[in-house]
Amino acid sequence: MKDKKGLTDKPKTILIKLLAGALAGLVNGLFGGGGGMIIVPSLKYLLRYKINSAHATAIAVILPLSVLSGIFYTAFGNFEWSPTLFTSLGVLIGGVFGAILLKKLASKPVTLIFSVVMAIAGIKMLLF
Repeated sequence: MKDKKGLTDKPKTILIKLLAGALAGLVNGLFGGGGGMIIVPSLKYLLRYKINSAHATAIAVILPLSVLSGIFYTAFGNFEWSPTLFTSLGVLIGGVFGAILLKKLASKPVTLIFSVVMAIAGIKMLLF
């Protein structure tokens, strides 16, 4: 397998990618999202990807994962159709805006914003 630099992946790198992917899949399937919280830090801190590449890669990985999770949620009767249209429209608009913004921002602000959002989400989940 080749990595982003065109070099052959080492077994350790392959293992980290597989474990991060499995954990992201578990989190996404269990909570209906959140796999990016696993993928982004794994790529950035364990595999030394640039933060912008880590975020973009996480989005590419999470899309099929979310579709698959959605299929299972629907099959198990845990899917609500009523909010889907407007929520999907908002996600599309926000996703385009976020991708454009990611391209324009340097790595430090992206890391800071991501860290603050994750910390706020964690605190909110613990306290509320």
